[in-house]
Amino acid sequence: MYKNKIGNKNNISGSAIRTQRLARGWSQRELADALQLLGLDVDKNAIQRIEARKRFVTDIELTYFAKVFDVGYHTLLDKSV
Repeated sequence: MYKNKIGNKNNISGSAIRTQRLARGWSQRELADALQLLGLDVDKNAIQRIEARKRFVTDIELTYFAKVFDVGYHTLLDKSV
């Protein structure tokens, strides 16, 4: 049986996204606003759930996070799965 989760976690990028956000001094709302300006429909609550690893992150969303942080997408993939 295939699983889309690791333990009870729904993504592997949430902690890296949080790290990148905090490194810039952004609130979750500021990150959501920046992503919306790029065209990604996401709100502060979605950011909170992503960072808590309670929400899945699509490949499309991952590219937007990489763009808003000006990093490669691989930077956002937690290697300690």
